[in-house]
Amino acid sequence: MKHLLILLSFLFLSSHLLGHSKKGDTLYRWGEYPDYKWLEFDEKETHPKYQGRVKDGKPNGLGIFIFPDGSNYVGSWKDGKRNGQGTYTYHSGDKYVGSWKNGKRNGQGTETFNDGRKYVGDYKDGKQWNGIFYENNGNIFGKWANGAYLEP
Repeated sequence: MKHLLILLSFLFLSSHLLGHSKKGDTLYRWGEYPDYKWLEFDEKETHPKYQGRVKDGKPNGLGIFIFPDGSNYVGSWKDGKRNGQGTYTYHSGDKYVGSWKNGKRNGQGTETFNDGRKYVGDYKDGKQWNGIFYENNGNIFGKWANGAYLEP
């Protein structure tokens, strides 16, 4: 009996020390960046909804995040922020496919606009950094170098 009690105590304590990791959980984001919280209850009409892997009460792993206006993000998360590869589709039809770090676009990505224009290149801290901006017919419209826009 004493051994069973020790084993149960160890399992209970270790589950809290190692964190919770669930598959297929649903969370709702309350508040605005950067001061938001992830909660398990909702107001579906006003709060964005996350479905996917959760660790310590935050998105962690693969998941989908849907805004009330229909915009969504499908991809990787770390500690409640977009991190790794993912696709963000705006309600307007614009789309970004690429790398994320700490909730912002970082690294290689492609942003396609609903009128056919697109930017292909690097992002840094959420901003276009080094890349090419194309018209909807494929012609180069402009370039970005070290965060500055340069006309062709």
